[in-house]
Amino acid sequence: MQDILDLERYPLDRPALLSPLVERCRAELAAQGMFNLEGLVRPAAIARATAELAPLAQRASYTHAREHNVYFRENIEGLSADHAALIRFRTINHTLCADQLVGTIVQRIYEYAPLVEFIARAIDAPQLYLMDDPLARINVMEYRPGEALNWHFDRSRYTTTLLIQAAEAGGEFEYCSDLRSEDDPNYDGVARFLAGSGDAVRINPLMAGTLNVFAGRNTLHRVSNVAGDRSRLVAVFSYYDRAGVNFTDEERIGFYGRTRPFDGIPPR
Repeated sequence: MQDILDLERYPLDRPALLSPLVERCRAELAAQGMFNLEGLVRPAAIARATAELAPLAQRASYTHAREHNVYFRENIEGLSADHAALIRFRTINHTLCADQLVGTIVQRIYEYAPLVEFIARAIDAPQLYLMDDPLARINVMEYRPGEALNWHFDRSRYTTTLLIQAAEAGGEFEYCSDLRSEDDPNYDGVARFLAGSGDAVRINPLMAGTLNVFAGRNTLHRVSNVAGDRSRLVAVFSYYDRAGVNFTDEERIGFYGRTRPFDGIPPR
């Protein structure tokens, strides 16, 4: 992996040297709800990843477009259907699934055991496992000009992403911390924010080649509208604290438009 990851700056293959980095990432998680490994992927490797994924996304990705509220649920117990926290937004992106990413650089990074072990240490998890799902374990999302991932809370506690290509303009990762907690959903506070209280919005500027680990279950966030001529490309790595995790067929249809891997060689 020396030709792909900067293992001098981030010695993932030498766990005995990682304690200072682990402590830094834990502190950033506590203070900011995320940490970044900027430049984890070497520039030449991220350029190769872009060259193999950008054309593939243009010709073989699934267009995922949906209307949703920030909870990705039609009904929330205790809220009326017209509550301002349930305002609907539009999200659109183009998705490559794991079966289309076999042999790519992003697959090699996702499955690199020292990276998985490091992330587990950084989030203070006993162990992390690769996802079993043949479609969902790795995804690459393309956001073309005019497209966005709108405001939402994540279902999982942590989300791990790798920025492959930044948009020419827009496509920024925006978030608002402390809007809710495990004990307090704060629906009225969420509603006030969505109505235009934008002062609390923070931006995490990312460069291509940066790995981001984000605590998104209780932090409202989005990717703003992409502008210019260059798409935003990001890989999503799914790790879990238990083995054997799969999506349901209903979830696969909703996200990917199919329930199983392509027969034979998937569209490339």
